[in-house]
Amino acid sequence: MQDSPPAPAAAPARVLSIDVLRGLTIALMILVNDPGDWAHTYTQLDHAPWNGFTLTDFVFPNFLFLVGASIIFSLQSRIARGDSKKTLALHILRRASLIFAIKMFLTAFPYFHYTHFRIYGVLTRIALCYLVAGLICLVTQRARTLLAITAALLIGYWALLRFVPIPGIGTPTHEVPLLDPDRNLTAWLDRAISAFTQSTLHTGTLYEHTRDPEGLLSTLPAIATTLIGSLTGLWLKRVFHERVPHERVPHDRRSLTAPIVGSVTYKNPTSPTNPTSPTATVCHSERSEEPPHFARSASAITATRCLQGLIISGILSLAAGLLWNLSFPINKNLWTSSYVLYSAGWSLLTLALCYWLIDMRRLNDTPAGKVLLWPWLVFGSNAITAFVVSNLIVKIMLWIKVYDSFSTTGKPVTAWLWTYHHLFARNGSTNVTSLAFAIAVVAACFLPNWLLWRKRIFLKV
Repeated sequence: MQDSPPAPAAAPARVLSIDVLRGLTIALMILVNDPGDWAHTYTQLDHAPWNGFTLTDFVFPNFLFLVGASIIFSLQSRIARGDSKKTLALHILRRASLIFAIKMFLTAFPYFHYTHFRIYGVLTRIALCYLVAGLICLVTQRARTLLAITAALLIGYWALLRFVPIPGIGTPTHEVPLLDPDRNLTAWLDRAISAFTQSTLHTGTLYEHTRDPEGLLSTLPAIATTLIGSLTGLWLKRVFHERVPHERVPHDRRSLTAPIVGSVTYKNPTSPTNPTSPTATVCHSERSEEPPHFARSASAITATRCLQGLIISGILSLAAGLLWNLSFPINKNLWTSSYVLYSAGWSLLTLALCYWLIDMRRLNDTPAGKVLLWPWLVFGSNAITAFVVSNLIVKIMLWIKVYDSFSTTGKPVTAWLWTYHHLFARNGSTNVTSLAFAIAVVAACFLPNWLLWRKRIFLKV
């Protein structure tokens, strides 16, 4: 009689705080993107005009930060399943390409005017950051190496914008002010690439005509934001968890619980996400199964030590960002190095708070906690789906035209304007009515995610 194969090593409970924070982030992203009236918005619900930082400026880097953390969970989970480096590299490339393809579809919809395509954008940046950071983490997960790459990206980007002469304009701080809105190296490169794509591909517009907030050069520090998230993911993976028995399910029942997140579906009746569910998503963290090209096994730490590390790192990152801001201003449009550190500091502190409440104090185990966290888990389970739905809602409502008596020109108005005027701003537009409309858009985007959640469908994007 042959000995039965050993049971697979147990995986620790999922870091639920990352899922909740992802859901909060995507909901906030929809909220700040879709006010009823851009002329009436609260200061914190709009981007800083140029230099500066608002709550809105925190949203996108926080999402990339969570992408970086999820890369670690995804790679280590797939490595534990026996996937080769080639398979993982192709998987990363395929996923990044799919995200970019979705972005281009949303850009084209509903008119499909090829000459007006904007190649840059939020999803383009997510795809590029995921692709580069994912391949870097596939080559190495040594914390010191990732930290060195992050530092090189931030210092190198600062040096480019500070010292490199801008063709036809001059040297920053000499012939032109540092971080001038249109006369900076990032904007110059955006215009040069746009001119090239227009002449060769006959398309490729910029968001602000003379520059683009998601341009190519500023993607370098955005990759650093993602790698900071990966470093955080490595830190979270060191937390010791008591092992629980589980059973691997067939390959065709595995699913990812977010657009870019490392997880494998297991039968686990004790899952914190749904104690009564027959299947629940958990993550591998067996360092003994890591291949040679990953980092050496790091000693396990307690949850308290992990929390302390998140808080200290967050405070130091905030301080470094504010200090660098004195000579290299915090600027979301250019994604400056000081902006990376400052936003990462807030990401670390926000994650620390969520980690303490959810993974340590087990807020989700209380009736009130389950009610409080449930919407964000639903949003986080299919984050990219929610973002795509929000874009489709906006584009369809702007595409549909209706005649109405309040139109001063006699021309039809968009369904967006009609809905806002008749249902939210009958007595005039204010910050409150504009915010109420944005909340309604968030609720509308929640419904498809809720239906997917009920059927336990987690789209792989």
